[in-house]
Amino acid sequence: MDLMNLELARARQSVGRAKLDLERAENLLDEDCGVALNLALCCRIRSAQTRVVEAKQRLKKIDQGTTD
Repeated sequence: MDLMNLELARARQSVGRAKLDLERAENLLDEDCGVALNLALCCRIRSAQTRVVEAKQRLKKIDQGTTD
C-alpha cells in the first residue's frame, strides 16, 4: 500500500510540474520576444501540453488500480 501511495504522489507531482511548465511557457509567449523565440515557445507549449495529458492519464491509471 505504501508503494501505491508513493506512485500516486509521484504522479500528482508530475502533473503539477507539467502544468507549471506549461503556464510558464504561455506567460513567456505573451511577452514580445520575436518570431524565433515565439516558435520555440510554441514547441515547448505543445510538449508541456502533451506531458500534462500523459501525467494525468498515468495518475488516473494508478488511482483506478487503488480502487480495484
